[in-house]
Amino acid sequence: MSKLFETTEINGMKLTNRFVRSATWEGMAEDDGAVTPKLTQTMVDLAQGGVGLIVTGHAYVSPEGQAGPWQLGIYSDELVYGLKSMCDAVHNAGGKIVVQLAHAGNSAVETDGNIPYVVSAFKGLSESPRHELTKEDIKKLVKAFGDAARRAKEAGFDGVQIHSAHGYLLNQFLSPAYNLREDEYGGSIENRARVHMEVYNAIRDVVDKEYPVLIKINNEDYVENGVSLEDSVMVSNMLADAGLDAIELSGGTPDSGKLGPARVGINKEEKEAYFREAAAVFKKQIDLPLILVGGMRSFSVAEQIIDSGIADYISMCRPLVREPGLIKRWQSGDTSPSTCKSDNFCFGPAMSGKGIYCVTEEKE
Repeated sequence: MSKLFETTEINGMKLTNRFVRSATWEGMAEDDGAVTPKLTQTMVDLAQGGVGLIVTGHAYVSPEGQAGPWQLGIYSDELVYGLKSMCDAVHNAGGKIVVQLAHAGNSAVETDGNIPYVVSAFKGLSESPRHELTKEDIKKLVKAFGDAARRAKEAGFDGVQIHSAHGYLLNQFLSPAYNLREDEYGGSIENRARVHMEVYNAIRDVVDKEYPVLIKINNEDYVENGVSLEDSVMVSNMLADAGLDAIELSGGTPDSGKLGPARVGINKEEKEAYFREAAAVFKKQIDLPLILVGGMRSFSVAEQIIDSGIADYISMCRPLVREPGLIKRWQSGDTSPSTCKSDNFCFGPAMSGKGIYCVTEEKE
């Protein structure tokens, strides 16, 4: 049997295989971030399709941290009922589900008078209103992540994932391109990582040691003066020492051009797993389960990544938009690659309120 279909555990969370559905903005929530039947069904389809661990789309932990319309929210106790119904449905389908906790920072939309937060007044800052975080704001932000984790556990999620990738707020704290602060949250990597440690500790305080806490982090930002691989490894080791349970490794931001997180034109095996070299560095230096995302399309590439010890789990986004049952197909013996064209057209419907789906498949 392929190692890809081994049963494993992340801090007691039993997973039936090594495939993860990477957090994907679905664009299917209500205007206030509440769960909808459509979003629940999307999660159930993934569970029934054989995905070992589902990570929800990024859920905003406070109103000013919303990244876009119809985004899942976890900022209020009033949202727990809907979140619980989604968790129950996934569990009834035999799945495991973790919620990704996020704050968009400077990438947030301006809603209901909420002014997006910035770590500092960095070069190229938008001319529209922005609020530079005070120390008091940072305390509130840390508490918001802790409160969100409490709601996640109450709702029945199997764990939480801290979002520190793709140019969102926690990633902005780590990046010298965005973080020009001169207090204890700026300067050295230890200072730039301070808010991560505070967020992690706030979460751990409310969910206990037996609850899986993961992070998604950039290996590099691929922008001038962005987060470096060395910095990323150092932060991850700090979190590992504090008790973190697993790392999902990604890279890039909306400003990274062709080196962004969701790269296009992945039509050859050699274009897949585009963060594999960074993953090999992480695996050598950090003693934690490593989840690798980034252009996985072929069963053979996924198997090679696991067999060679580069990573412990394979994470995918767009292939599972096109084919939620991909993992079940692979397990049944049909190991032909995903037919995902890596054209990113699937994000179009999400931006227009229809929810994410494969547009290319529709045309074929």
